[in-house]
Amino acid sequence: MVRPNNLAKTFHSPNYLRHNARRLEHLASLRIPVAGMSVLEVGAGIGDHSHYYIDRGCSITITEARTENLQYLKKRYPNNNVQFLDMDNPSAVEGSPFDIVHCYGLLYHLKDPEQALKFLSQSTRKFIFLETCVSFGEEDKLNPVVDDMSIRTQSYWGNGCRPTRLWLFKKLQEFFENVYIPKTQPNHEEFPLDWTDPEKHKAHFQRAIFIASREVLKNDMLTHCLLNKQRRHN
Repeated sequence: MVRPNNLAKTFHSPNYLRHNARRLEHLASLRIPVAGMSVLEVGAGIGDHSHYYIDRGCSITITEARTENLQYLKKRYPNNNVQFLDMDNPSAVEGSPFDIVHCYGLLYHLKDPEQALKFLSQSTRKFIFLETCVSFGEEDKLNPVVDDMSIRTQSYWGNGCRPTRLWLFKKLQEFFENVYIPKTQPNHEEFPLDWTDPEKHKAHFQRAIFIASREVLKNDMLTHCLLNKQRRHN
């Protein structure tokens, strides 16, 4: 049993718990089969997404850069493979390539997301599930930012980015044959429904989800188009 501590309190604030719940229920709603597959989870924090795959019989390798998070992960998931991985300076992970890469809430904390995407593309045989903060705009822009590295949930090195969706879409297309956008967004205010009108968006962050695949996915929940308007999922 993992006892409550300040680390858990940081990641298990009401806002974080709700945010994670909305993201995972949305991922499940996309109906992409994952049962029994091998998974690489990057930037796992304290592992609040890991159980999504464990409960589906997946073989998961859970990775994280912060020492205190790694210690917590090893206690929380003693029967799973937990490894150090700094995605600003990525190195080979035992067991690579994996069927799936799960990269939720990490990319915008990295100084070189293009390097990270290349590494992740080399680490998967099938899919990458990607969720990140982005910027509004139709331009192809990276938009570097400074993160507070003293905060456990933020950038490990203090540098991040808020790319436009177009930047991410085009970079993923360089590494994957098929790049998809869900037609729906999670039931959470940080996920915009209308990308043409930033004034409608009242949350501090705006987030987007991408699915990149080696094979064509026949799934009516996904589209190859970079949609400007999405809807909430049921």
